[in-house]
Amino acid sequence: MARIIVITGAGVGLGRALARRFASEGERVVLLGRTEAKLQALAQELGEPALALACDVGNPDSVRAAFAQIAQRCGRIDVLINNAAIYEPFLVTEATDAQILGALHTNLAGAIFCARAAIALMTRGAHIINVSSESVGMRFPYLAIYQSSKAGLEKFSEALHHELDPAGIRVSTVRAGQMIEEGKSWDIDPQLAMRFAKATAAAGLNLRERPLSHVNSVTQVFRSLIDLPADVHIAQINVHARSGA
Repeated sequence: MARIIVITGAGVGLGRALARRFASEGERVVLLGRTEAKLQALAQELGEPALALACDVGNPDSVRAAFAQIAQRCGRIDVLINNAAIYEPFLVTEATDAQILGALHTNLAGAIFCARAAIALMTRGAHIINVSSESVGMRFPYLAIYQSSKAGLEKFSEALHHELDPAGIRVSTVRAGQMIEEGKSWDIDPQLAMRFAKATAAAGLNLRERPLSHVNSVTQVFRSLIDLPADVHIAQINVHARSGA
């Protein structure tokens, strides 16, 4: 029987790659994201297995509305992949309220809101997968809020695993490295990009030389997690791009 897989941040990047893979393999995918046009275009591409629902995961009312539609149209959730995130470099001393709250609401609170809503539609054997970042374990200038939100997500995953384990629902974290997708651009102020590059280089990170994995390659990690035998659990996987591939 096809699984019902809910993917946040499904309109671009890893979320879109996951949706394409799972739909091609016969799963039913529910696409959540803020940009409805991107979701509808992807749903049209994927055809019958896809359901597109506009949802701002950082807004609890938007999450409740989206998951109410999932309950009505799907009846259950087998897998939730909390992939939506805001990745924006800035210094804390220069940050606006909107930048701080946007990252925390989307990257951390959004995953919590979606998990809370999804659990009511899950039964034994279901799986929640939270997407974190390799930056959590690194010195990475300009990413204090992003790193903090992802570190909080990892702690949430650990605590939620213990809460849901008696019900037979697994919770895993995928700590992912940098990825590339054709046609995807980074909308960032050129001066900020230059400052960010200089700061990371001074910290020993050359962003131009660091290896990049392709989003399609990373989807295999999620496929393997979802297909784990019932008596096996993986709490966290660290995924890094490989040099010389």
